[in-house]
Amino acid sequence: MQSYTIGQAARLLGVSPDTARRWADAGRITTRRDEGGRRVVDGSDLAAFSVRLARSDGADEETPYTSVRNAFPGIVTAIKLGDVAAQVEIQAGPHRLVSLLTREAVEELGLEVGMEATARVKSTNVHIDRT
Repeated sequence: MQSYTIGQAARLLGVSPDTARRWADAGRITTRRDEGGRRVVDGSDLAAFSVRLARSDGADEETPYTSVRNAFPGIVTAIKLGDVAAQVEIQAGPHRLVSLLTREAVEELGLEVGMEATARVKSTNVHIDRT
């Protein structure tokens, strides 16, 4: 399972590293120490937290609500695979993005829940880039 440093988690959640540290200190985000002694968040825990955060009443005032150049870096929160098509959900800060793509594309990108990815939006299409 992929894990993220506090700084990486903060970027994916759209908050400052200080905010992510405060959330971890308060027990809102589950962290552990890696072999180097750094505090890290497991990808599946970060995915679940990002969904809870987006659904919570009253957004954090520090959360930005803008995007730059239609790129939404985030974390994969759900993947639904069909025989040919797939649906991928990404939580990018307060934004939940859903993309329909081929199963083959999901497999080639190696996408998994808890993995960092960037949704790029052009017109009505959402493309997923593996980070």
